[in-house]
Amino acid sequence: MCKKNAYITTYSKIHFTPCCPNPEDINIQDIAHSLSLLCRGNGHYKTFHSVAQHSINCCNEAKARGLSNKIQLGCLLHDATEAYLSDITRPVKQFLKKYIEMENTLFDSILQKFHMLPMTQQEYNAIFEIDDHILYFEFLHFMGEKINIKNPYLKSNPDFLQKSFEEAEHCFLQLYDALFNESL
Repeated sequence: MCKKNAYITTYSKIHFTPCCPNPEDINIQDIAHSLSLLCRGNGHYKTFHSVAQHSINCCNEAKARGLSNKIQLGCLLHDATEAYLSDITRPVKQFLKKYIEMENTLFDSILQKFHMLPMTQQEYNAIFEIDDHILYFEFLHFMGEKINIKNPYLKSNPDFLQKSFEEAEHCFLQLYDALFNESL
């Protein structure tokens, strides 16, 4: 199924096959760099807001809610697949069964790489609830629009200021180092 030449070349020069991910080829620097350059909202926000910044806000929200380091790290990495697959907007993604399967396989490989398996359904739910709640407040801030998210709330104060990609990448890696080292 996987072709040896069906790879992307990552920031660190790894030849990565997104359709057949090898956890050994997953690199946190590649993830941080890529996510710091990808814009949220498919580029439709009023100003640039990176996926790395969104992930940092999700991680900080998990911490503010008193959730475990594992869930905080899960929040930081919940969009890591986008470093290898890019992203597709929710209204379209729901119709792309094969893409969703690839994304789920890749996410499991990422969790494996960073020693986060097994993960309970409750832990997954906490991560993706925070993702939705941050998304709600992003849309309110950047678009002036309320989106259909059930009972959104925040315990943190998300940072929606525009950051350079270098700053977002650095902050992402600092959070990762702190959380990963505490989890070991």
